[in-house]
Amino acid sequence: MASVEVAVTGLGLVTAGGIGVEATWRTLCAGVSTARRDPVLAGLAVDVSCSVPDFDGDALLGRRLSRRMDRTARMTVAAAREALTDAALDPGAWDPTRVGVIIGSGGPGMESLTEAIARLTADRATTISPAALPRSLPNNPATEVALDLGAQGTNFAPAAGCASGATALGVARDLVRAGTLDVVFAGGADTMCNRITAASFAQLGALSTRSDDPEQACRPFDADRDGFVLGEGIGVLVLERLEHARARRARVRALLSGYGSANDAHHVTAPHPDGRGARLATRAALADADWGPGDVDHVNAHGTGTVLNDAAEARFLAATFDRCPPVTAVKSVLGHSGGAGGAIEAAVTVLTLEHGSIPPTANHHRTDPDIDLDVVAKAPRRPTRLNTAISTSVAFGGQNAVLAFRAATSGAPA
Repeated sequence: MASVEVAVTGLGLVTAGGIGVEATWRTLCAGVSTARRDPVLAGLAVDVSCSVPDFDGDALLGRRLSRRMDRTARMTVAAAREALTDAALDPGAWDPTRVGVIIGSGGPGMESLTEAIARLTADRATTISPAALPRSLPNNPATEVALDLGAQGTNFAPAAGCASGATALGVARDLVRAGTLDVVFAGGADTMCNRITAASFAQLGALSTRSDDPEQACRPFDADRDGFVLGEGIGVLVLERLEHARARRARVRALLSGYGSANDAHHVTAPHPDGRGARLATRAALADADWGPGDVDHVNAHGTGTVLNDAAEARFLAATFDRCPPVTAVKSVLGHSGGAGGAIEAAVTVLTLEHGSIPPTANHHRTDPDIDLDVVAKAPRRPTRLNTAISTSVAFGGQNAVLAFRAATSGAPA
């Protein structure tokens, strides 16, 4: 089992950084936050978000198909189509029963759910769309992708809060490695920029209150951090056995070498102060990859910009590594897209290994004195060695998922 390597052969992204992989990568390398005042959130305690700009579902998918879906599903299908093209796969040539779709989400369909609640509150229950319920189900994005691709293999949506996307990738990897499926479209999907989500997180005190200076709002690991910025986005990766990819002469973008998950068993919303579960998940991912801590060249951190999460993450990284490798936090640029975050960050980790360059953490001016991390800031960094990386995800309920990637062109870790 351990000798079976799983390749990443396709990427698809829809983020606040742009529509598509290249647009998102350019935005990340520029190191400037996409946060703006959001008219959808006007009048709320916090009205800042990192929403996806200029997404036209009708143009990308066709009016008939687009209008059938909620915003989350529309963007997911668009990202899956990009991943399909990137992987050079032909649905007409594959065995559909060997192709799966696993898309995690913290809570999709909020656009449809918010509209239905408004109609119900206004005593207009008979005008609620019959599609409101199916659109708001957690597995709806995965369902729409399977319908669009004709994929008849395993299809479901892991629900692990903000670790959903990373969990989906880990589960998909295990299914591919076991030979259950040949190809899996895996990732995460969430649209967090809505009034219900914004009001709830504001009440929790989790959001940055720098509404007068949105671009400077999210500051992961910075001494002056005060919370995260809501985001939305989709990340879809195509996974297949390395031998399967080679047989069809596919480009291998990276190898997903390890996966680990664990729970803090500490609190419903707050992380364990020492990042207990994240440390266990990291150990499991490294063991799965057959790496030691010294084999890791880079960490794509969960890095929300909240006081408690950043402190806990810094502690578990310090406890894991004798000397922590360079760290970046892309939520500083793209916002926190909930269950999609881990999948988007996984795709960014693949791009980082491909380009040999770590994108910077935006708004990082002065590292918290209690945080001992080498945070990449100001500009991209090209370290001498960048063959391996881990991507960490943390969620409400103490959920933790860690993914370990290796560059496709590298040999075994040092």
